Amino acid sequence: MTGHPDANRSPLMVALPKGRLAHQTLEMFAAAGLPTPSGDNGRKLIMESAGGAMHYVMAKPADVPTFVEYGAADLGVCGLDTLRESQRHVYEPLLLPFGFCRLCLAAPADRPDTPLRYESQPRVATKYPNLTAEFFRARGVNAEIIALNGSVELGPLVGLAHLIVDVVETGNTLRANGLVETRTILEIQAVLIVNRAAYHLKRAAIEQVIDRLRTHLAAQPT
Repeated sequence: MTGHPDANRSPLMVALPKGRLAHQTLEMFAAAGLPTPSGDNGRKLIMESAGGAMHYVMAKPADVPTFVEYGAADLGVCGLDTLRESQRHVYEPLLLPFGFCRLCLAAPADRPDTPLRYESQPRVATKYPNLTAEFFRARGVNAEIIALNGSVELGPLVGLAHLIVDVVETGNTLRANGLVETRTILEIQAVLIVNRAAYHLKRAAIEQVIDRLRTHLAAQPT
């Protein structure tokens, strides 16, 4: 791709995951002095900031890295779990101080010490088949990965799976369903991501966003 003389003046497209991460991101952007949407945008999927300098695309969380890699958005915010699972090729200039949780391997509480010692192929239910397969492959375990979109805790309860891999924040849901954490696969937090081509085409505008966020974060008490 080649540059355009007005590239730095065109609106920056920012993909946000619908829900809490979007609200936290917009609050941080506003605190950093970046333009954010004004007023109630209702159910609009693309929201413009005052003056139109930035457009915010409200996307399904798993779609944010795809929007950014393919250039439908210049920047985006997502969780490290979503980014690593997607295997998308984007820049990651800045970790953000929210969205903290962890991706864990969990097992039934009455068999917590056996997840990596199955003589036969363990079945593992998860919403993260790529990260899960990578975890077991690195340990020489020939696991059968069962991809689910709903409550993966059901896997061991109904005999679908021996183990699960899922995001854990407090662990309450695991305990309520007779499961315990046995390994932490990935520590998670929010991350700012940037399209590789856009970083060159809109470098000044994108670096201004990154610099303002870094300045804001550096000023926060530790």
